[in-house]
Amino acid sequence: MQRRDFFKKAITVAGSAAIGSTTLEAKEAAETVHPVDNQKVSEIAFPQKRPLITYSDRPPLLETPREVFTTALTPNDLFFVRWHLPIIPTYINLRKFSVTVEGAVKNEIKISLHTLKTEFKAVEVTAVLQCGGNNRTAFKPTTSGIQWGVGAMGCARWKGVRLKDVLQKAGLEEGASWVGFNGEEKAVYNETADFIREVKIDEIHDDIILAYEMNGEALPYLNGYPLRLIIPGVYSDSWIKMLSHITVTKERQKLHFMDHAYRIPDNACECETPDNLAAETKPIEKMNVNSLIGYPQSGIKIKQSAELIVRGIAFDGGHGIKTVQISTDNGATWNDATLDDGSQGPYAYRAFSYTLKPQSSGTLNILCKASNKKGEIQPFAKDIKWNHGGYKYNGIDEVTVEVVS
Repeated sequence: MQRRDFFKKAITVAGSAAIGSTTLEAKEAAETVHPVDNQKVSEIAFPQKRPLITYSDRPPLLETPREVFTTALTPNDLFFVRWHLPIIPTYINLRKFSVTVEGAVKNEIKISLHTLKTEFKAVEVTAVLQCGGNNRTAFKPTTSGIQWGVGAMGCARWKGVRLKDVLQKAGLEEGASWVGFNGEEKAVYNETADFIREVKIDEIHDDIILAYEMNGEALPYLNGYPLRLIIPGVYSDSWIKMLSHITVTKERQKLHFMDHAYRIPDNACECETPDNLAAETKPIEKMNVNSLIGYPQSGIKIKQSAELIVRGIAFDGGHGIKTVQISTDNGATWNDATLDDGSQGPYAYRAFSYTLKPQSSGTLNILCKASNKKGEIQPFAKDIKWNHGGYKYNGIDEVTVEVVS
């Protein structure tokens, strides 16, 4: 498919709505502004996607609407999209595609997708993929970066092969300490740095995989087809898409996207002020404890004394969610929500539900907060400290509905 044809498809109004099933519903959804999230669902559908909140078409930047986050798995066609560089191949020839393993290895190898599927053990891991700048709009004052709302994240069941097994196939030289990953996205100018991420070899574990399937299907093109690096519990900047090169080194490389981007202040509060930026920084890495209400959304009307079931999701970096609690009195008191059985694993969403019956008319604020098995508790928004990149926001979520008699 040529680039012009690829994006021609992307500017065709989808035959189905953002969540519904008709073009009319899609148009109505596109005109709906979420009062808290302040984002519109687009009328435009990219290939293999339903209409999402669109920030850019080159590179594609698509956000999932809040109402999707009521179940443990995010549908592929509603899954958010984040690319960094503007040139993305619009055609992959699987007969020629391979991932190269090179550098400080005993045997430089090129592995085809067919070989990965037939000669390596297949494994699955369910994990949350979340941009480090998710909910960046909640930071005040405004920070740099894409002004994501709450939906720069999703959870999927990823299938592929262990990175450990691929490295074992190549064989590591003595002293090998780092592994770098690069994909097929390219910059317009040669002077622009490639989007390369590295991990320490001694931090590689069995759940880090090279995935070729997502929720039982081939990876969607915009989510990294045909092969993507999966590092559960870690923010998505390290999950390289269209993975084509794995480079083993004995020393850490100097890389723009490791040394300058996706970093936060290296201090106890991981914070700074606009007038006093931190001198030392560190990678964002592990995700913190978080939760989100998917239903209801702010602005809807509900009947007084009617049964309302609040639904949403909670997650962290792999310690596991312990509780989700709901408050309808602005945090004065909290009640436990019901969590799913957690069978998707520690890196996945825990879906929750909570039933309430509003007893009086007027404005009703619904808050949710999560805690994990490590003892970390989601903080109030007012307690979130600022950083100039707008990273790692995890303030207690809130939606506001109108109760009518």
